[in-house]
Amino acid sequence: MERPRIWLIAGPTASGKTALALTMAEQCGAEVVNADSMQIYRDLPVLTARPSAEEEARAPHHLFGMVDAAEAWSVGRWQTAALAVLNDIAARGRSAIVVGGTGLYFRALTHGLADTPAVSEAERQLRDDAFAAEGETAFRARLAVLDPAAAARIEVGDRQRLIRAMAVAEVTGRPLSAWQAETTPPLAADAWTGLVLDPPRDALYARCDARFGKMIEAGALEEVRAVAARGLSPSLPALKAVGYRELAAHIAGETSLDEALAAARQATRNYAKRQATWFRNQMPGWARFEGFGEAASLDIRSVWGLPAG
Repeated sequence: MERPRIWLIAGPTASGKTALALTMAEQCGAEVVNADSMQIYRDLPVLTARPSAEEEARAPHHLFGMVDAAEAWSVGRWQTAALAVLNDIAARGRSAIVVGGTGLYFRALTHGLADTPAVSEAERQLRDDAFAAEGETAFRARLAVLDPAAAARIEVGDRQRLIRAMAVAEVTGRPLSAWQAETTPPLAADAWTGLVLDPPRDALYARCDARFGKMIEAGALEEVRAVAARGLSPSLPALKAVGYRELAAHIAGETSLDEALAAARQATRNYAKRQATWFRNQMPGWARFEGFGEAASLDIRSVWGLPAG
């Protein structure tokens, strides 16, 4: 069986996706494309576990650290950039490895994005004001009446997507989920093969805890201090990086460092759980490896169900 030209590697944070992607890239002569919504930003490389300069030197990397934290990239903007990169890689006769933990990015490639009607800034602002007045719980409950699928799918704390779903539903009279069902996959079904890393939950949580400590040693706190000093809007996507809010609270004098670290570790574990659940529910047909990426990388061909040789 001939190996596919595009590999998609998904998995929760700290599951070893980078290690697997690098080993595959070196063995297959492939180029690595980022599918992590936080790693596109350049300001928090340690906190977002972006590949190091040494790791990036092992294979060509694309869409990592190329956006300032003051910008707000959407799924659609990433999809446009990723498809351009994939087309360029293919034109050079190279294979591509798309790797990350953002499920909606993979869905954008394999299912497509809906051509939803534009909602004016004034309409969006009305919903933003309503969110501020009502609070997330009440706002989400109201959205659940208009678009139960969106209300159930959008993560806790994702104000931007909740507001968009509400605005689309109220302005168009049709749920965002209904618009999103009418999509065309940008990648043909036979053009890619997907793999989800799904290590044991307890081992993954322990790894999350240990990695966050290493992030602090590597300068994550200093990264957050530099971004916080810019006075950017807390609604910007980059400032939703896991651990940012907790470390920023410590920098502002609201918590001790130990309290911030405990809260950040808990937030990381919660995030990993949400990711694993999403991949399990949304990617049932993908190959799965119930271990960490380093172990998978020892035998690439068997992981993908390919014959030896």
